[in-house]
Amino acid sequence: MPKEPDAARRSERSRQAILAATEEICRENGYGRLTIEAIATRAGVGKMTIYRWWPSRGAIVLDLLDQTANVAADPPDSGDLAADLHALLAEVISILTPPFTSPATGLIAEALQDADLANDLRERLIRPRIATFKQRIRRAQDAGELPADADLDVALDLLYGPLYHRMALHLGMPDPDYLDTLIAHVLRALASTNAGPPPARGRRGGPAQATPGLR
Repeated sequence: MPKEPDAARRSERSRQAILAATEEICRENGYGRLTIEAIATRAGVGKMTIYRWWPSRGAIVLDLLDQTANVAADPPDSGDLAADLHALLAEVISILTPPFTSPATGLIAEALQDADLANDLRERLIRPRIATFKQRIRRAQDAGELPADADLDVALDLLYGPLYHRMALHLGMPDPDYLDTLIAHVLRALASTNAGPPPARGRRGGPAQATPGLR
């Protein structure tokens, strides 16, 4: 039987209390000190209520981020590619900041040890952002702002890679000036690319020699 309206509302209130408690604990103490018991106490619910909906703390945080860090259906398109890329990168930085207590940074670290969590994180939070980024780059290609053969995966890594590098090594998240410089360099590099990959290099830096029998 479907839930009665009052029961459904109580369930939703409990769910929102759990998500709010999860974020509060992460922001106060960091992901490492986030436990199901602490969440239950803060939210005023029993642990079994939590386990009825989520199998782990990582699953709770993933739902929290899915709710609070929704990706836009369409990428920003102000007519200024650099400004739009800046907006996309700044949104990711806001999710990862501050690195020691952001729920997202703890979730990323835990996903390295949990294949199922990593897959859910990738499908629900990462792939939608990749799709939005690539959509904006394709529009720039269609408008002639970037070469049609610019590699979108390389562009993605060049722009987003430094954010995660700085997060992982505790180097401090980029400020707006850094982002502007990063974007300018990447766009300049993409604009100068030619079709096709670079020639393979030999072990001493010269052209690679063909191996008989292989193509």
